[in-house]
Amino acid sequence: MIDFSHANSSKKFERQIEVGHDVASQISAGDQRIFGVMIESHLNPGRQDLVPGKPLAHGVSVTDACIGWDTTEPLLRELAEAVRARRLATPADE
Repeated sequence: MIDFSHANSSKKFERQIEVGHDVASQISAGDQRIFGVMIESHLNPGRQDLVPGKPLAHGVSVTDACIGWDTTEPLLRELAEAVRARRLATPADE
């Protein structure tokens, strides 16, 4: 299980995309050790503080900074394609 956020992205939420591309390459190359990923994702990118009297922005995290759905969706598709490639390259009995 690989966490795209925190240390792997140097705590810069935008770098999760780069980490994801790298992990997808490893998966498609046949790395069987990777069985899942954790992505900090929300509807909209970034994070916001809870400030009394200030309305919250819709779809922005109040905990960890996240990538937005617009970048999450293509990343998930890339990872899914990498898994398909690995499955095609790996015999079923392994």
